[in-house]
Amino acid sequence: MYYKISGVTGKLTGCTPASAYFPQGLIPTVPSQPTPMIFALPTKVVSEAGPTAEYMGANKVPELQKIFQKADGVPIHLKRGVIDRLLYRTTMGLTIGGTLYCLVALYFAAQPRKVE
Repeated sequence: MYYKISGVTGKLTGCTPASAYFPQGLIPTVPSQPTPMIFALPTKVVSEAGPTAEYMGANKVPELQKIFQKADGVPIHLKRGVIDRLLYRTTMGLTIGGTLYCLVALYFAAQPRKVE
């Protein structure tokens, strides 16, 4: 047996399979006309678009490829020199400091409170 919620009483009532699968009279239909395409607007060719902003910087990719692909035994995250070393050491210091801080906080949290 099939059930649906009655729009009048708000309770479950018995119904036919067709009305159970398509409640409140909703029946699947094929649209009479196809829906218009959303992006069917005329587009401009690049030459018609007008002045565009050009990137004025130099292409640094070949230089960076030479630096990063050099087989000198230095890890990739330290290849660019002093700044990379400074950032790496700062990150490691903060990581170790944070770990120690967490361990001290856990130690103090594990101590019983003194009742006066």
